[in-house]
Amino acid sequence: MPFPDIDPVAVAIGPIAIRWYALAYIAGLALGWWGARRLAGADRLWGGVKRPTPVAIDDLVVWVAIGLILGGRIGYVLFYNVEAYLANPLEILAVWRGGMAFHGGLIGAVVAMILFARTRGLPFLPILDLVAVVTPIGLFFGRIANFINGELWGRPAPDFPYAVVFPYAGDVPRYPSQLFEAAGQGLLLFAVMLIAVAVAGFRKPGLLAGVFGIGYGVARIATEFFREPDPQLGFLFGREVDALSGGVTMGMLLSLPLVLGGIVLVLIARTGATRRGAAVDREAPSA
Repeated sequence: MPFPDIDPVAVAIGPIAIRWYALAYIAGLALGWWGARRLAGADRLWGGVKRPTPVAIDDLVVWVAIGLILGGRIGYVLFYNVEAYLANPLEILAVWRGGMAFHGGLIGAVVAMILFARTRGLPFLPILDLVAVVTPIGLFFGRIANFINGELWGRPAPDFPYAVVFPYAGDVPRYPSQLFEAAGQGLLLFAVMLIAVAVAGFRKPGLLAGVFGIGYGVARIATEFFREPDPQLGFLFGREVDALSGGVTMGMLLSLPLVLGGIVLVLIARTGATRRGAAVDREAPSA
C-alpha cells in the first residue's frame, strides 16, 4: 500500500504551523484531564482512599505535562542518541525536529506526580493509579501521529497484505507498526484499564499502576517485533533472523523493568499494605 499523503502540518497560518504531533499531545492531555476528573469524582470507586479533587486535577495535568515533555526529551537523548547530542548539544533544544522517548516521559511524569503529591499533602500511589488509567489515551494519539509523520516505521513485510511503503524508508513494504502500537498500547490497554477500574476501583493504591506497567510493557515488547530498531542503535543483543524475529531492542530492554515492577506493585497492592497512610482523614477534606 502507498503511504497516505497526509501533511504533517495540520494547520498553517502564515509562519505559524500547528503539527499533528502537537495536536496529538494536546488531545491526549485534554482527554486524559477530562477522564481523570470524572474518575476522581466517582466516590464509589475509591472506598475511603484519599484522592485529589477534580479541581486539583486541573493543576495536576500541568505538572504531568511539564514532566512528560522534559522527561521525554531527556530520555530520548540519553537512551537513544546520546553521542550525537553530546557532539551538538544545542540540538537537544530542537524538539520540533522530533525525538521523544516514552520511558523518559514516564519517569518525568512520575517525578512530577511525586512533587505534586507532596505539595498537596496527598498519597502518591492513588495519583499514579489515576494517571495510569488515562495514559493509554495519549499513547493512542501519539502513535497515530507517528504514522502521519511517517516515522518509527516497521520492519520489512513483503508478504503482509497491508504493508506500507513509507516515504523515508525506501521502496520496501513495511509493517505499519505505529498502528499496531496505537491498537495495543492505546485501545487494548485502555480497555484493560477500564475493566480493572470496574473490577477493583482505586481501593488498593498501586494496583492499577501495576496493571498498567504490566500491560504497557507486554504490549511494547510484542510490537517491537514488528518495529524497525532505531538505526543508530540497531539490535542491542543478537540479530534479525527474519521479519518477525531478531535480537533485543532498546524498547524491549526499557519495557522489561515496567513488567517486573508492575508485577511487584500488583502483588503488594493486593495485600492491602499500600492503603496504610492513604485513607481519608475524616477531619480534613482531600486536596
